This record gives sequence, structure tokens and C-alpha cells, in this order.
Amino acid sequence: MRHCFYNETVGFFYNNSRKELSAHWRPKDVLVVALGLAVSAVVLLTNLLVIAAIAANRRFHYPIYYLLANLAAADLFAGVAYMFLMFHTGPRTAQLSLKTWFIRQSLLDTSLTASVVNLLAIAVERHRTVLTMQLHSEMSAQRVVGLIFFIWATALLLGLIPSYGWHCLCSLESCSKMAPLYSRSYLTFWAVSNLLVFVVMVLVYGHIFVYVRRKMARVARHTGAHPRHRDTMVGLVKTVTIILGAFVICWTPGQVVLLLDGLGCQSCDVLAVEKYVLLLAEVNSLINAVVYSWRDTEMRSAFRRILCFPCLRSPAYAPTALKAAAERGLASHNGHFTVDSSI
Repeated sequence: MRHCFYNETVGFFYNNSRKELSAHWRPKDVLVVALGLAVSAVVLLTNLLVIAAIAANRRFHYPIYYLLANLAAADLFAGVAYMFLMFHTGPRTAQLSLKTWFIRQSLLDTSLTASVVNLLAIAVERHRTVLTMQLHSEMSAQRVVGLIFFIWATALLLGLIPSYGWHCLCSLESCSKMAPLYSRSYLTFWAVSNLLVFVVMVLVYGHIFVYVRRKMARVARHTGAHPRHRDTMVGLVKTVTIILGAFVICWTPGQVVLLLDGLGCQSCDVLAVEKYVLLLAEVNSLINAVVYSWRDTEMRSAFRRILCFPCLRSPAYAPTALKAAAERGLASHNGHFTVDSSI
């Protein structure tokens, strides 16, 4: 019968994994915490703005905007989780109980998983609408609610699994270096799962990219092509490029490092970069708000109304002007509605 170490301290497991626990604040600890808190604060503010804009504007009561609001909620949760980590890291780590340490990690895993799965749901929804040249999906409210429930159920499941058994408290030889209380097999599973989601997203957005390029080529062959239609297609290509670029840059390094640790790579110095790749993944929660919301014309107008109340008196922000702008965004070409530049 295996012996379990439920009564040991966090320091015991860190020593077992040979992960350093500092007794005092070092310059690099202060730098990481300062950057982490700054990023978390911006993530919280930007995603709160997105949620407020969608909740306050009836024009955004469509499936894609519900998913954008859910993505903002996941990224908001990621900001809270990362801020919680910043207040429980460095020399404070050694003072944590095992329960608090698992809570700290579960918050991060749940929030980041919710963000990634939500990104996949948005990619699939945009794929359907772009290929049918619709502005909004015909998905019912019940299906949207069900999809959001599935996203959070999946995130909670993956985030809580280690706390309820998939850990190394009873198998010290399987403990990881980056997360000394987690089993390496869990890190491998989590990294592979996220990399698979990434591959699916690349395929989905790659298909959108190819479709839009071909559509642009066909439109270019017709001299009477509607300028609004051409501009929309160019906007789609730009947005697809930004989305894939941001996702690759922010997520791939962390997933690769996790996978190397999970596979037990002895020659890989994963501890030297772990804090920075986690911070990079958190930055994606900020980029999401910019890419998925700020590139939407109506969303930008909603942001201005929230942030600049005095500007409402300007003719440019008058209801008739906003209505005209919205109608331009819905301009049709050959009987088909064009889609906005936000994917």
C-alpha cells in the first residue's frame, strides 16, 4: 500500500521536485509580481468594459456577442486568478497550505481552459457565419446557453481534477517540476488537450482564410464589386492573421514547456521560463478583448459611449449617426449580407 503525504508542507514537495523556494523577495520576484499585477489590472478593466458594452446595448444580443461576453468573463476570471497567484507567490508560497496551493492552481487552470475552449467555440461559430455570408448565427438562445454551460463545465472539470486525485501526493516520483504537487501525467494531458484545440483552431481559421482569399479573387474579377464587400473581406483576412498570430505567440511557448515538464525532460530547464510563459498566456486575455471586440465597429462605438459620456452631445454620436453607421455595416452585396471584420 502506497504511503501518501497529505500532512506534509508545500516546501516538502518543492524540495522533492528541486524547485527553489525563496525565503526573501529577490529582484526577479518583485519584477514578475509587478508585471503580473499590472497585466491583471488591465485585463480586468478591458474585459469589464467588453461585458458592460454587450450588456448595455441591445444590438449585441446575438449568439456571437454572447460568446464574446463569455470569453470576456473567462478572461476576467483569468485576471482574478492571476492576481490571486501574484499575492500568493514568491516567499509567500512556502506559507501556503496544500489546500490553498491547489486552489491557486485550480483557479488558473479553470480560467485559462475556459478562455481556450471559448476561443474554439467562437472560431467554429465564425466559420459557419462566414461561409454562409451571414452577419449573425441562427443559433438559438437555448443552444448558446447550453454551449456556454459546456465551456464552463469542461473548464471546471479540467481545473479541479488534480485537487481530487490526479496529483502526486501519493507518488512523489511522478511530481512535476513546475507544479510540484501535480502529476506529470496531468501536465501532459492538459498540454496535449490545449495543443489539440490549437490545431483545430488553426484548421478552422485556415479554412476561413482560404475561403476569404478566394472570395476576394472572385470579387476582384468583377469591376462592379461593391467597395463595402471588398473592405469586409480584407478586414476578415487581417483579423484572421491577428487571431492566429496572437494565439501562437501567447500560448505555444507555455504549452511546449508544460509538455516537456510532463514528459520528464531532464535536460530542459523549464523552471527558468515558467513564470514568463505563464505571464505571456495571461497577456492573451488582454489581446482577446482587443481583437474580438475593438475591431468591431459597433463595439467601438459602445466603448466610446461608456468611456466618454460628454461626447454623446457631439453630432457624430447622435442616434441617427449611429444608426446610419450600423446600417453601413450591414450593407449587402448581390442579396447577401456581409459580415463584420471581427471574427
